[in-house]
Parts: sequence; structure tokens; C-alpha cells
Amino acid sequence: MSLEREGQTLYVDKLSGGQRQRLAVATALVGDPELLFLDEPTTGLDPQSRRQLWDVIRSIKDRGRTVVITTHYMDEAERLCDRVAVIDHGKVIALGTPAELIARVGGEHVIDLDIDPTSSTRPRTAELSNLPTVNSVREEGDHVTITASEPHRALPALLDLVRTVGVKIAGLTTRTATLEDVFVTLTGRHLRDES
Repeated sequence: MSLEREGQTLYVDKLSGGQRQRLAVATALVGDPELLFLDEPTTGLDPQSRRQLWDVIRSIKDRGRTVVITTHYMDEAERLCDRVAVIDHGKVIALGTPAELIARVGGEHVIDLDIDPTSSTRPRTAELSNLPTVNSVREEGDHVTITASEPHRALPALLDLVRTVGVKIAGLTTRTATLEDVFVTLTGRHLRDES
């Protein structure tokens, strides 16, 4: 396949992956469709092009058009989609707005605790689960993810527990829950674990 540009012939097979992706999206947009299906639209795009495409998708939505996106990028789904279906092994396992799905995780706040690998002690899951306002605890090696509805109550209790048990901490962060947390909670694995 070839394209004409300023008297030159451009061959699609000579384009980079990102250029091919942009061409595919442009081709989909040419007819100004009422219903647009985009399968992994930002795969292969650099961060700037990705954000520009997000703006294009938002403008299409703002004109009252429907856009259906399939994506493995949970941040993309969270920012662009009014409704999200989480699909695992070909079955829809959750459906709702991003906010509804995040609320289903059991809390809108996440505490990520990284235990120093040299630490000889670690808190037990039951102890972590019994902390104030904690909704769930997930352990992956030396990393512990805790969801809590009130982190201002859970965090001081966690620090007291860590101090009492004598755990060495390598890192501690708090953040709001995301669609990636929803995916991991519902499927029990990260997207990168699929391969």
C-alpha cells in the first residue's frame, strides 16, 4: 500500500509502528463516524502523541458521538471512558463507570508498603486486615497493597504495627485507587503477568 504526499510516494510498510498507528486512527476518523471502534488506539505511540489522541477522542465524544475503545492501559480507560467493562478470559467480570468500579475495590485509597528484603520480620495478613478502615490486603513478595476507606486512620495504625513488629520498611506511599487496582483485584494478576 502506498500514499501520495507532495509528489512523493510513501509506502506504509516503511512507516514506524507509531506512524502506522496514527495512520490507522486517521483512516478511522476520515468519515466522521457516529460510532467509532478503536482497538488499542495508543499502542506504539509516544507520550505526546498518546495525549493528543486522547484529546481527539474527547472532542469526538463532546460532539455526541460514541467511541468504543479496547485497551490494556487502565489509565487510558479511566480518563476517557464513561463506562468500562473488565474482561477476563473472554467474559465480562465487571461493568460500570470508572468511579463505580474503583469503589468496588473496597476503598478509594491505597497504601503501598515495600518491606526491606533484609527485614527478618513482617506483619501478618490478619494483623494488616484488622487495621482501622482497611478493606483489603494483597501481598506480592515484599510488596503489600492495602486498600482503606480512611487512610488518615489506617496509616498511623499501620506505622504502629510495623514499629511493634520490628519490620524494616523500604518504601511507603499512599495514592487513590485506580482501574489497574480494580483489574488486579478482580483477576488476581497484573496485565504483565499474562505473558
